[in-house]
Amino acid sequence: MDSDNTAGTTGPLPDQVARDRHFMARAVELASRGIGGVEPNPPVGCLIVREGRLIAEGWHTCFGGPHAEVMALRALGGIAQGATMYVTLEPCCHHGKTPPCTDAILQAGVCRVVVAVPDPFPQVAGQGIARLRDAGVVVDLLPDCQPARDLVAPYLKLIARRRPWVIAKWAMTLDGKLATRSGDSQWISNAASRRIVHQLRGRVDAILVGRRTVEADDPLLTARPPGPRQAVRVVVDSMAAIDPRSKLVASARDIPVVIATGPEADRTNLEVLRRAGCELLQCPAHDPAARITQLLDTLGERQMTNVLVEGGGNLLGSLFDLQEVDEVHVFIAPKLVGGATATTPVGGRGVATIADALQLADAQLDAIEGDAYIHGRVRR
Repeated sequence: MDSDNTAGTTGPLPDQVARDRHFMARAVELASRGIGGVEPNPPVGCLIVREGRLIAEGWHTCFGGPHAEVMALRALGGIAQGATMYVTLEPCCHHGKTPPCTDAILQAGVCRVVVAVPDPFPQVAGQGIARLRDAGVVVDLLPDCQPARDLVAPYLKLIARRRPWVIAKWAMTLDGKLATRSGDSQWISNAASRRIVHQLRGRVDAILVGRRTVEADDPLLTARPPGPRQAVRVVVDSMAAIDPRSKLVASARDIPVVIATGPEADRTNLEVLRRAGCELLQCPAHDPAARITQLLDTLGERQMTNVLVEGGGNLLGSLFDLQEVDEVHVFIAPKLVGGATATTPVGGRGVATIADALQLADAQLDAIEGDAYIHGRVRR
């Protein structure tokens, strides 16, 4: 049998925990396939195992669609008598866009459920686990399952702080420059690195840039080829001074553009942008940092889970100063351009000592056809 547990025991035996981790690793892998398609729901993966053998698997594929548990049970025709279910997030127990997963689990005859991460959503928050246990199902929480927790970290932040997960991205030369002294920046990174950037764009809810980045690069800020999501393009522009002839404004009627302005924005400029199809979002605070905070709050209210910030240095600096950056993706090209006035990636106030520097908790270094690609999450 999969489980030596019976009602009243204190938890799985050590060898069983190792077996549980093995199966949960696969569930995490499956869950990751839903990133970009399920938000603001969390990505979730599920396995069903009987007598140590995998008999079904599933994952949440799209927002509003069946949850991972239901997808796995459907592969068995809804019958899983005596089996163990591995699920990366606590099963839901309420009627939302779909019926409660706990009902489907009980109807299928699952005898044990292994959960990697409890769900903090108020309508679940331990109630899914309690519902299963009350019905006689053995439920074990897998201790310290960091990969599963990392997977749902953006969802957890949105629930806890009502703000999106902020991903900072930039490409720079070996001497730390975003552009030459004349402002030229195309292209610092190679084509393979840029393909990774397009993959990032294709799974986020919004892409943030400052007005100066638009002036320097005139970007379109779309994913090519398209990914599972089409990001809203957001320009932080306190004076609403973005050129109405820019690619962003020119495409606003086809792909959403939000201009985040301050209280001092020129009314004529605002009207021109409105007529071009841009959404105008006024952040009334006079302090630029406070306006960034207001912007994040608004994006969180709109249930945006992941936001990619592509520059420039002032915007990235403000976000780092506010400690709002959660994840970093940096592409370093083996090029040197020099120049005391050449732009660097992160401006802002910065820290006073190296001891205060933000660190990546799980930094990875990959070679991308000559570029160095460093990515990881900010250690809290």
